[in-house]
Amino acid sequence: MMKKTIAILATNGFEESELTSPKEAMEKEGFEVHIVSPETGKIKAWNKGDWSKEYPVDKNVKEVSAKDYNALVLPGGVINPDHLRTDENALKFVRDFFEQKKPVAAICHGPWTLISAGVVKGRTMTSYNSIKDDLKNAGANWVDKEVVVDEGFVTSRNPGDLPAFNSKLIEEIKEGKHKEQHA
Repeated sequence: MMKKTIAILATNGFEESELTSPKEAMEKEGFEVHIVSPETGKIKAWNKGDWSKEYPVDKNVKEVSAKDYNALVLPGGVINPDHLRTDENALKFVRDFFEQKKPVAAICHGPWTLISAGVVKGRTMTSYNSIKDDLKNAGANWVDKEVVVDEGFVTSRNPGDLPAFNSKLIEEIKEGKHKEQHA
């Protein structure tokens, strides 16, 4: 099997379990996983309503391209996607995965970044309930399920959905590019 390299796009304020759980699951599969961020050095996690540990950034988003990776993962948290959605380098990085028809996965508030990247219109997806209207207003078909897969595009609602999210994420990465994946 070809070696897979996955990008997790995050910045300060990401929901800790939504980065660590998928990262561990993908590494167990033998995938190489990079934390990509607009920041350098370390980024700080959010866990159960307070700041938590710091995690090292592997690559700055300005220094990488979607062509360097087989898939993209966007953890949630409220602060993280709110900052990413205003960073043009992060938005370009996200759009490029869709244009290259590669798997993309987002959980919880992670789809906020996808809205700003302009990639949710016409897509069936889920998210944390509080951003349901944002997704609908951006043209997404929002459904309330633990995990939704739409042509290589995986979404889930919250940390409680991580087992299903991780399983589908890994399945889509193994399948590779999806010709129907689109922005």
